Amino acid sequence: MNNYTIVLLFFSFFLKFLFIFAAHLRKRMEQEKVIFRCFGSGSSGNSYYLGTNREGILIDAGVSARTIHRHLRAIGLDFSRISGVFVTHDHADHIRSVGTLGERAHIPIYTTALIHEGIDRNYGLREKLKTSRKYFEKGVEFEFNDMTVNTFGVSHDSTDCLGYKIRLYGQTFVLITDCGEPNAEIEQAIREANHLVIEANHDEQMLLKGSYPTYLKQRILSPRGHQSNQTCGQLLADNFHEGLRNVFLCHLSQENNDPDLAYHTISEATAQAGWVAGEDYFLKVLDRLVVSPVYVLGDSMIEEQPKHSKKEQEQI
Repeated sequence: MNNYTIVLLFFSFFLKFLFIFAAHLRKRMEQEKVIFRCFGSGSSGNSYYLGTNREGILIDAGVSARTIHRHLRAIGLDFSRISGVFVTHDHADHIRSVGTLGERAHIPIYTTALIHEGIDRNYGLREKLKTSRKYFEKGVEFEFNDMTVNTFGVSHDSTDCLGYKIRLYGQTFVLITDCGEPNAEIEQAIREANHLVIEANHDEQMLLKGSYPTYLKQRILSPRGHQSNQTCGQLLADNFHEGLRNVFLCHLSQENNDPDLAYHTISEATAQAGWVAGEDYFLKVLDRLVVSPVYVLGDSMIEEQPKHSKKEQEQI
């Protein structure tokens, strides 16, 4: 057997291996369903699950570990299936349970060094992080299990604040919360998103006419405060694209917003730009206190409201 024949055989085996591997990968991607669930969204606590029916991550842990665990178990998961908690910033309503999850459930807590410093100083943390802290650099993309994770800066009055852009199984998921004002990185993330969680905290007129003291109104309205319905709607209208299929509105204020008003403001803004909620994309206001159903994030918009399990409906 000459060298030329050996090379041809090797090349043939290599192509066959690539074909089998590609078929296996394609089959796996078809079988894996990306799912999303909200455990709470608002000043009382924020936490989200992103992954599959086998494993995934949490983004923020501002609600009780017990609540998170109960509703993970309802979909066949537990803390052993959570590969990490990814933190957006160091305010208590986003980190209240990271100590419990990190030190007792032994789930790694991922964020930047600056945010970890803020977590250490936060008196709202029920248990301090010791062995579970993990670091990454803002804006530097990295691989995490089956996910590709990137972060970008968000303007808020915390030690630092991150938005997340996560790709897994062909889907791009973006989360933007506690956002004082839009920036170019946020706009670019929206233009790349298939599924978007974005803050619609308050209606400007409700806030201005409401009972909050002046200093608190000024904080919320500042460039390092929170995003209004109006700003959210315009931001989406300016950056909407055909690939954006599902939009979830998060972190609504109980006193200065209304779910129907938020939905109407955002849907009207995108309609004026030619994108109609319910036809071109799915729009959902996430409840502040009630755990959401499980949403499957795929190549088409969500067409109907998923339901909670019978056991969860009894608990709700």
